[in-house]
Amino acid sequence: MHKFKDFIVWQKARELVKVVYQLTSMVPDEEKFGLISQINRAAVSIPANIAEGSGRKTDIDFCRFLDIANGSSFELETLLILCVDLSYLSEKDLIPVQELNQEIQKMIYSLKQKLNKN
Repeated sequence: MHKFKDFIVWQKARELVKVVYQLTSMVPDEEKFGLISQINRAAVSIPANIAEGSGRKTDIDFCRFLDIANGSSFELETLLILCVDLSYLSEKDLIPVQELNQEIQKMIYSLKQKLNKN
């Protein structure tokens, strides 16, 4: 088992959740139970799966949860792009979120590589 709070990727993912919640507050209220809900759930899923995976008995199990977290990060990216397509957000609004999300994706990949070597 690993201490998830010590992982910088988990800390960054928490930061991402805060930024995403701030961003979704700009999306119209009629999307509260549609896009906003799905975007927020995808964002929350990233640190949650990192934490859950870190509590598993094997690194193989942990890697599986890292894959799920990574999938959620790509889902998040897609949903935010859809918000631009629907003119709810501007591309400029997405830049900091996309940069942080891509950093997290790279960190997840690196962590998986490290775990696979063990």
